[in-house]
Amino acid sequence: MNTPVANVGVRSTKQRTAVVDALSRIDDFRSCQELHDALRGAEQEVGLTTVYRTLQALADSGDVDVIIRADGESVYRLCSRNHHHHLVCRNCRATVEVEAPEVEAWAERIAREHGFTDPTHVVEIWGLCTECAKRP
Repeated sequence: MNTPVANVGVRSTKQRTAVVDALSRIDDFRSCQELHDALRGAEQEVGLTTVYRTLQALADSGDVDVIIRADGESVYRLCSRNHHHHLVCRNCRATVEVEAPEVEAWAERIAREHGFTDPTHVVEIWGLCTECAKRP
């Protein structure tokens, strides 16, 4: 994998590369602590502060997606494409990336109507996935 660490304006280190490699092996969102625990379990010597700073740098550069869970904790996953939004299952945390041109147009229009330029936004829609909705 071409690690995004080199592209975020931070010095690439063995520890930062380990964080990106760990992220590349998972499909779902993980918190900083969960990722740190996984690295420790793999006997990687990476400090919690390094994990946090690496994730923040990757988020700032757009190389990872960040969502805020219902409990308020930020969770991260390597980003698979350009700007998109997420559907998140409240029960199993399954996540689906979706494009929403209607949301983009709405954000642009609302910003323009209020004299704002260069709007950005985050949309996360929480619900129950098909499998969880079937369960009693």
